This record gives sequence, structure tokens and C-alpha cells, in this order.
Amino acid sequence: MHEIEWKISDAPVPYQEALDLMEERVAAIRNDTAPELVWLLEHPPLYTAGTSANSADLVMPDRFPVYNVGRGGQYTYHGPGQRVAYVLLDLKNRNSDVRAYVQDLEDWVIETLAQYQVKGEKREGRIGVWVDRGHREDKIAAIGVRVRRWVSFHGISVNVDPDLDHYSGIVPCGITDHGVTSLVDLGIPVTLPEFDMELKAAFNRIFLANGEKGSFLS
Repeated sequence: MHEIEWKISDAPVPYQEALDLMEERVAAIRNDTAPELVWLLEHPPLYTAGTSANSADLVMPDRFPVYNVGRGGQYTYHGPGQRVAYVLLDLKNRNSDVRAYVQDLEDWVIETLAQYQVKGEKREGRIGVWVDRGHREDKIAAIGVRVRRWVSFHGISVNVDPDLDHYSGIVPCGITDHGVTSLVDLGIPVTLPEFDMELKAAFNRIFLANGEKGSFLS
């Protein structure tokens, strides 16, 4: 049995600070000097560019700070009202299958949204979680991961109640013919602390087995 640490940051965390912490923790997990970690946080408004980002998709380069990062994917937005979950797991203990891990992250979001009677869906060729609104499909959660020596970092971002206009400065994930949404945009008022509890419960159902457990640490 081993424990997965859960950390919640109440104040928005500067992006570089988060990157530095993840780098340190990945090394510690690989060296068996720290437990795996799920870190729930918000960021100040910013854009990130993954390894597949197209510069033409940065529509308003001066609107918010832009960070080039080593995760997979293209441009995405982070900001207040969005629950970011950085997931630092030892994939050597989880079948060493990155594709299956990404699918588990999608399932985690879908399982959480189901607690609010929202049907999140996967789409072939479009990583993330989508909501079919009849006249269009909107993205409600983005996923971008990086793996070093079989330890994962980065993770997911779920739109609980962000300012959706902030997405107008980029082409999110390089996709022009779909929009973005949030739980509040769908008419479901929920706070981040409430959402965190559902997120953790869904994580336990999707990821934990063989006596593993997780505990919230502030």
C-alpha cells in the first residue's frame, strides 16, 4: 500500500512556480523520495503552447502571458474559475502505457461530470472532453501530458466557471469549428471546493486499486 498525496492551492499559482514544483516532484518520485501527487489549483490568466502549437493560433499574443511548455498539445488557456489538476504518477506501476493513461484522464473527467448530469464525451482525433449541445460541440476539459522516465506531469483543466471570453485570444487546441463551455455556462452553478470533492471521488474510482489511497493535504 502507498499513498497518493493531494494538494489544493487556494490562491492562483504563478505558472512558472507550478512548472518548477512539478520538475522537482517528478525527480523525487522517480528517486522514491516523495509520493505521487495530484495538485489542484488555479492559475492567473495565461496561455500555454504545447509541443504541437501553431503560432498562427495565437490570435492575441499580447493579451495574456504566453508560456511554451513541453506537454503535448497546442494552445490552451488557464485562468480563474478553471480547475487545473496536475497529476504526477509513476506510470511504471500503471502498465507503462501513455495512451491508456490519457484515456484514463478523459474517463476521470467524464466520470466527474456525470455527477452533475453532464454527458462528457471523447472524440476520435480530439483529445479532451466534449459536450454535445445539439447545434454544436463544445470543449469543457483539456488534457495535456508529459512523461519523463515514466513519471507523468501536467494533466487536465476543467472549465467550472472561467471567463470564456478569454479563449478568444487563441484557437483552442487548434480547432476552429467547435467552441468552449463550462459547468456554469451549462446552467450548473458549482464552486471549486464542491467540484474538488467529486473530482477526488472519481479519481479513486478510475485510478486506484490494490490498496492505494489518496488523502487531501493543504
